[in-house]
Amino acid sequence: MEITRRTLLGAAGASTLAGLLPRRSLARMEIGSATLTTVSDGHLTLPGDFIFGPMPADELPGLLSRYDIDRQQLTPECNLALWQDADRTVLFDAGSGPDFMATAGFLLDGLGEIGIDPGDITDVVFTHAHPDHIWGLIDDFDDLVFPGATYRMGRREWDYWWNPETVNTIGEARAAFAVGARRRMERIEDAVVLFDDGEEILPGIAALETPGHTPGHMAFEIRQGSAAALVVGDAIGNHHVAFARPHWKSGSDQDPDLAIATRKILFDRLTGEDLPLLGFHLPGGGIGRAEVIEDGYRFVPGDI
Repeated sequence: MEITRRTLLGAAGASTLAGLLPRRSLARMEIGSATLTTVSDGHLTLPGDFIFGPMPADELPGLLSRYDIDRQQLTPECNLALWQDADRTVLFDAGSGPDFMATAGFLLDGLGEIGIDPGDITDVVFTHAHPDHIWGLIDDFDDLVFPGATYRMGRREWDYWWNPETVNTIGEARAAFAVGARRRMERIEDAVVLFDDGEEILPGIAALETPGHTPGHMAFEIRQGSAAALVVGDAIGNHHVAFARPHWKSGSDQDPDLAIATRKILFDRLTGEDLPLLGFHLPGGGIGRAEVIEDGYRFVPGDI
């Protein structure tokens, strides 16, 4: 199945009215004296083949039934991480904004529900530049939604989407993604702070390059003393096949083989160090832990 922006929007438009309403899932954890909270941007409405297309057709139905997942349509949550310490209020990603799909783009409502004004955001840190993570950078009038923030993105990710050839090489299905990313990046070109793998980009926040979903996708280790968590973005993109069969290729990843290698590294670390994680599209607000099971892993949600 060819996945285009029209396909995605069509899937969203086919939803019932109840399905169009944003789902509010909030999760929270304390890390030392600071707080990591998830803020809902609503949810996506996707054709199943966007993820399941390249997966083993004979094994997939049994696995999906275990998780009560619809093969034809997926409605993953969109959970942005919000880090608050004594000095900063840091938002990881900017959500979908008004132009991607009807079921997402509710970030400002989510922030308002916990008493956060756009002007309170000191930093916006991007995991990657797919539409549901960067299109919310600007509003209906092309104004920056967080005008007082410092914007931070991994250098490899920035260079990929900034390259004028990306729109020609990413494939027709994702060409609109490249156009939309470049348009928004142009608004912060003179103010963005670029960083590389392993850098401490802010006190207590270190970048961890996790490529595959996009060429320069970044995760982040957040730490105060012995307390830590990983913000994994879309490097672990769902709570079902990504956990149970991390070695299966996903149609959502731009480089499926590299994404598989990245998931293995992340799961080894998450389970080996018993680290909590926050995933953008994980359920229940996105915060939980990875647990080893007989044939893979499972996501255990819950505030930490």
